[in-house]
Amino acid sequence: MQPADKSNLFRSEAELLLEKSRKDKAARTKDVGAPIEITGRALAIEVRENIAWIAENTTVVRKLDLETGKTLQLFKGHTAPVTSLAFVDREPGSGKAELLVTGSWDKTIKVWDIEKKELISSTEAHTDFVKALLVIPSLRLLVSSGSDKIVRIWDTSNIADGRPLISVGFLTDHKRPVESLDARVTSDTSAVLYTADTMGVIIVWEIKKDDGTPPRWQSTLIEELKHHRTRVNDLVHGNGQLWTASADETVHIISHPAPAPPPTGTLASKPPPPIPHPAAVRTLLPLALTPLGEPYLLTGTGDAIRVYDVSSPDEPELLTEVDAHWHDVTALRLWMRREPVEGAPGKVRVEPWVVSASLDGTIRRWRLSELLQPPPTPSAEPVGETKPEEATPVAQPDDTLGMTEDEERELAELMGEV
Repeated sequence: MQPADKSNLFRSEAELLLEKSRKDKAARTKDVGAPIEITGRALAIEVRENIAWIAENTTVVRKLDLETGKTLQLFKGHTAPVTSLAFVDREPGSGKAELLVTGSWDKTIKVWDIEKKELISSTEAHTDFVKALLVIPSLRLLVSSGSDKIVRIWDTSNIADGRPLISVGFLTDHKRPVESLDARVTSDTSAVLYTADTMGVIIVWEIKKDDGTPPRWQSTLIEELKHHRTRVNDLVHGNGQLWTASADETVHIISHPAPAPPPTGTLASKPPPPIPHPAAVRTLLPLALTPLGEPYLLTGTGDAIRVYDVSSPDEPELLTEVDAHWHDVTALRLWMRREPVEGAPGKVRVEPWVVSASLDGTIRRWRLSELLQPPPTPSAEPVGETKPEEATPVAQPDDTLGMTEDEERELAELMGEV
């Protein structure tokens, strides 16, 4: 697919106004959030200690030092945008998570040794784009989903042996591409799996390990949740609650499993109302599910970051809205920033920050305290210098990928064609 020539396209007034608005906002926000410019556009990000791992539309995964803004390593091997990443133990149960797993529009899942900086294996995982990855360490499982509407389960027991991953189960009830995944473990041989698609349907499954040789994971559909009208972009489960963000411009927080029905004659409690937003919500960060355990929710809606007090889910309070980027926010992650204490050898100060990723080509860093209580006059306090990089060519997936109309529009946006 060749890049579109904007000079030959009929462009609506709305598109021209949006482009002008983004240009104006790019100038206004160029210094906020201590931005780090990257070559591509971040589609997923994970933060470990002071390092950000970024899946980009440029076909690479970038290892980035959040203190200095320098790129430490590029993992090259995919031939299309990298959509998802996760970490897994080399030795199951070690908790070291020293292997990197990546999924891409090239339909493969790749496993990397982050210490040796080598590709370990590549698996033809789906018949269409890989959209999401989830590691369940205690069960030695990797779950993947794709535009082929299928969710696949992979054994990670021997993930470092260099061979393609072994499929041990799959789920096929979705009617649209599956965008988001999470799970809660119920025993050493079972879990409840949450899978969400672009139609807004969330399917809840029970998966169980059977007694076969070799064993496989069998699935049972428990229920379908349909409280969203369209695409579920992000989904997190924890503390008995399911948190979901959607393109329908809402966030939902529901109890799951649902509480037992009240005694006869007693009114059942209503679920908390949805939290409305001014634009599609691509990502959420419930601080209650992090080591901080605080009753705050951060959301990425359009190009802004919102902060809510959800100590009372029935009455969420909007605390702040920050003009964070000039294009859509794609991810929010907690960064427990560690830095040496000056004049106190061996001591380290730990401070909570938030890292945001966006389609504007920047990674930005925010003190959590300033997001919760922004200063009267916003000012960026850089935490490091960014070294200019050479541009990396953007690989164009070929037409054999069989994209739908929606996926063609998504690719055009990722590649900067609209």
